[in-house]
Amino acid sequence: MSLENVKAYFKEWNREDDVMEFETSSATVQQAADTIGVIPARIAKTLSLRRKEGKAILVVAAGDAKIDNKKFRHTFGFKARMLAPDEVLEETGHAIGGVCPFGLQNEIDVYLDVSMKRFETIFPACGSSNSAIELTNDELFHYSFSKEWIDVCKGWEKTDLKESIL
Repeated sequence: MSLENVKAYFKEWNREDDVMEFETSSATVQQAADTIGVIPARIAKTLSLRRKEGKAILVVAAGDAKIDNKKFRHTFGFKARMLAPDEVLEETGHAIGGVCPFGLQNEIDVYLDVSMKRFETIFPACGSSNSAIELTNDELFHYSFSKEWIDVCKGWEKTDLKESIL
């Protein structure tokens, strides 16, 4: 039902038909990149983390980025702790492999990492392990009701950004 929830969510902006569904899995960054035909860095992965007080937050980052614990702690004031798969489903309404900042089951603060700003468009999942939508960074910020752009990731700064020929 998660994919249907995301499509219904995008109806508000007449973007439900822009949600792509694939025959193959797009559950991991590499699978999504292979399926869509882009470099892995252009896949917007949504990380589900737990705040100190137990409430979840989502951090959306480029596919080649990893959480930098020092930057994360400096930004949020607590250690980055990923949610367990059952907690992710309970908090977001989306299973691992389809987690996205759209059509969420609960009200969750969403933050976007600057690692995605290198690209004109990026591809977040849409609630299932075989879906995505192509969005600009401004659209992602708007549709996810993101709180702010943050810098909490590492490993992406030196990535070779050449699109591979498929």
